[in-house]
Amino acid sequence: MPIPVSPSGMPLRELLQQALLEDVGDGDHTSLSTVHPDHQSVGHVRAKQDGVIAGVEVALLVSELVDTNIIADVRVQDGTYVTSGTDILFLQGHTQSLLKAERLLLNCMQRMSGIATMTRQFTAAVKGTNCRILDTRKTTPNFRLLEKWAVRIGGGTNHRYGLFDMILIKDNHVDAAGGIIQAIHNANAYLIKTGKQLPIEIETRNMEEVRDALSTRAVQRIMLDNFSPEDLAAAVQLINNQTETEASGGINLSTAQSYAATGVDFLSVGALTHSYVSMDISMKIKTV
Repeated sequence: MPIPVSPSGMPLRELLQQALLEDVGDGDHTSLSTVHPDHQSVGHVRAKQDGVIAGVEVALLVSELVDTNIIADVRVQDGTYVTSGTDILFLQGHTQSLLKAERLLLNCMQRMSGIATMTRQFTAAVKGTNCRILDTRKTTPNFRLLEKWAVRIGGGTNHRYGLFDMILIKDNHVDAAGGIIQAIHNANAYLIKTGKQLPIEIETRNMEEVRDALSTRAVQRIMLDNFSPEDLAAAVQLINNQTETEASGGINLSTAQSYAATGVDFLSVGALTHSYVSMDISMKIKTV
């Protein structure tokens, strides 16, 4: 999978450079004061629990940013399910450099692998349907690029990246605009005025709002928020492929299959990026 660039324009390299600056500041004074600059080691990056690995490419880039002389030996590719004790990659180079890179590369890999693992669980839960698992904007500030990348590694699909790449009319927009129909009218008028080409999605809270949204014939996707599986099935039948459909609100691993079985196109799951558990991954240094 290619290294992504966020639609907002920030490349991964810049993001990681800022993260290194946050961590290292004017120097890793512990390593500088205790380890000889010529000392060489191999860093063994290893999974300490079962899960889907994500962030190997990030670890390689962190290593390169710290020291271009670090040599990497990748044993596990992103997207691979591993068991505890599996070696993911080996990094050989100056010990000071490995220690400088250690925490950032582990922080990224642990979080990304946790997201990828949870996403894989959700995609497995809806297997046998045509439903796809979506992430949301409920992400860690300034870490969204990596979190959404991890969702894709885990088999999920990215929803909009931010406020700028889709018009998603939610309940607060609807209420402020004076209703579903007026909000959709306003959104389409805005696109005409600005010349922007953005998909429009509308959040609905009940069948009446679904009918209002359909009556406009001017949205590309209808979100069905906090519908029960029974009501969701009725709404999907009413929409009848006139737009894409998305279910959201309180969907978890135990209920995902029942929602997906309704024929809905997408399930959006905020938990993928706000309630995941980081995977336990370590790096142990061994002298060459």
